[in-house]
Amino acid sequence: MPAERRDQMLFEHGPARLRVSSPPAKGVAIMRVLRAEFGIDLINAQAVLRRVLDGDYSGTLPEMEHLARTLRKSGIAAAATRP
Repeated sequence: MPAERRDQMLFEHGPARLRVSSPPAKGVAIMRVLRAEFGIDLINAQAVLRRVLDGDYSGTLPEMEHLARTLRKSGIAAAATRP
């Protein structure tokens, strides 16, 4: 999505958070999804994983819902929520 539209959605609706209720033992599976979705390396995937597990990873609702859906397809309990 274009950055301008993304910024507009965040301004109008606020951020959504990605919530993962799987145990940390599933961290490797979560990182696998993150690496595939974002095309990031292992170091960056670990940093994003920490934010996800801390409940600090956010974006637009469609972005978080897409990521949650992808995680659920991999057997990881995940949901997009609004604070």
